[in-house]
Amino acid sequence: METKVFEPGSEIKERARIKSMEEYRALVEEANKDYEGFWGRLAKEKIDWIEPYKQVLDDSNAPFYKWFIGGKLNVSYQCIDRHLDKRKNKAAIIWEGEPGDKRIITYLELYYEVNRFANLLKNRFGIKKGDRVVIYMPMIPEAAFAMLACARIGAIHSVVFGGFSAEALRDRIIDAKAKLVITADGAYRRGKPYLLKPVVDVALAKDCESIEAVLVVRRNNEEIKWHEGRDYDYNELIVQESPNCEPEIMDSEDPLFLLYTSGSTGKPKGVQHSQAGYILWAQTTMEWVFDVKENDTYWCTADVGWITGHTYIVYGPLAAGATTMMYEGVPVYPDAGRWWRMIEEYRVNQFYTAPTAIRLLHKMGENEPDKYDLSSLKILGTVGEPINPDAWMWYFMKIGGGECPIVDTWWQTETGGHMISPLPGATPIKPGSATFPLPGIFAEIIDQEGNKKEPNEKGYLCITKPWPSMIRTIWGDDERFVKSYYSTCKKNGKPVYFSGDGALYDEEGYIWITGRMDDVINVYGHRLGTAEIEAAIGHHPRVAEVAVVGKPDDIKGESVFAFVVLKSDEGVADELEIMKEINKVIVKDIGPIAKADEIAFVPGLPKTRSGKIMRRILRAIAKGEEIKQDTSTLEDPSVVEKIIEVVKR
Repeated sequence: METKVFEPGSEIKERARIKSMEEYRALVEEANKDYEGFWGRLAKEKIDWIEPYKQVLDDSNAPFYKWFIGGKLNVSYQCIDRHLDKRKNKAAIIWEGEPGDKRIITYLELYYEVNRFANLLKNRFGIKKGDRVVIYMPMIPEAAFAMLACARIGAIHSVVFGGFSAEALRDRIIDAKAKLVITADGAYRRGKPYLLKPVVDVALAKDCESIEAVLVVRRNNEEIKWHEGRDYDYNELIVQESPNCEPEIMDSEDPLFLLYTSGSTGKPKGVQHSQAGYILWAQTTMEWVFDVKENDTYWCTADVGWITGHTYIVYGPLAAGATTMMYEGVPVYPDAGRWWRMIEEYRVNQFYTAPTAIRLLHKMGENEPDKYDLSSLKILGTVGEPINPDAWMWYFMKIGGGECPIVDTWWQTETGGHMISPLPGATPIKPGSATFPLPGIFAEIIDQEGNKKEPNEKGYLCITKPWPSMIRTIWGDDERFVKSYYSTCKKNGKPVYFSGDGALYDEEGYIWITGRMDDVINVYGHRLGTAEIEAAIGHHPRVAEVAVVGKPDDIKGESVFAFVVLKSDEGVADELEIMKEINKVIVKDIGPIAKADEIAFVPGLPKTRSGKIMRRILRAIAKGEEIKQDTSTLEDPSVVEKIIEVVKR
């Protein structure tokens, strides 16, 4: 395990909101002594209430917790209106399309755009408080306008990632019983236009009786089919609407949005988030973790179709009064310097991306960052999966110049915001560790009975006290909510939230995420985390990316099958030698029990367009089974056949 510690630099300490571990511990102690008082103080300080709450927490019907009882607010007001006195001419959103087209939207312009959109939803389509609206959009500003417009009138939005198939879109529409779909004709990806509207047409061809209309934003002006009486042109209609719309008064616990978790089998799970608790934590973590200041430019590279895009592109930055960036395309178009060029041009101060993207850019342009001035950067962040130490060091040295702290954030769709993360001005960082829980978050590594695990002993990563931005339920299925999150672990005899992840403490109390508890390989009765084996293989200097799965074995129970992408194709002829070297690294880092029985050197890994590796596809390939997953949502569907060819050799 990597043990080198990186202390925050003096410049970061000076500007940080939380400047030392002493200040961090004081906040933790405040939450320990008076939990409800701690959250009540934050809520009073950060939310512009229409009516104040009467009670901080109602835990009488656990795990259906309620926060800030009786409070009234509007999330779009929190994100826009309250900033107009001081920030009306400040850039709220900086957007760049993949072809290079650009838009800068000030807070006053955002106010007008969102109000017009809200009036359009109300006046033309009869959308009202509590109605569900599905947003199936590319990364264009209108996606953010649509989310905020729904929040303004009290409609519940469900953003569906624009790379999902018609079947996935249909499932989510049906489950939410949505009245309206907001989409675009298409967008640009890898230098070429692609179409979204035809996917909506296929999705609505059957079993979507709840849909009354489709609103289409024209992005690339491709030819599309229009269904008379159902499809409406946003660009034509929006100019007719008033730029003034009074925000709906919402209760703290009214639903704000649904977000369906991806990758699970069977019926999709609609994670339901509420108003006040969600926006409080989105804003607070923006301030604590990213330390965003008034004149900073902040960029999260995620898609609004995922929780990261919700919390850290739209709601969190805007609630904090920040300038947030949106980018439409891929990081390597037209070359591997695209992101670094944008950081230089816009003088980006905080940059937040996924380890998958970091590894890709490292592989495709290891020295590309040297061509650009990245000195504006103050803080780097990672999200989505544990980052291996080698990628961490490249990111730290090449992108951050060895000066920028990396906030390696652990959280989930269900948590609403960061749970475990370094604080840039306070936390000594160990590459690969998520470090410590944020103040007020009781994240613990325990066994199923609630006993805290000893250092280097794997356990269940649980949140043992409720928190404001937590999932409220699974839409329409309270029983599934309890079973999914509150049936595995207990503490003091009471069920607690189990994240699904395994983790361990090191000797200094740092938290290391070992991967999903179900992402384990049972070798000779020993449960080995795939993330741990992948991290070990990633230490080999020739390895760019790796995914590990288990394969049934008559003697061992399961054997280790590794899919490896090398940094270059040179020397693949000596793959037997590289296999031996990789296994030496595994033996050194984990032990002989974790040696890979089979290693396939492949040209790429099957990933969704958000960068998630589809290990179920790899498991099927390793077993020689038919692939049942929909591969149309992958970044490069053709890679699946290429992997199959390699494995069959």
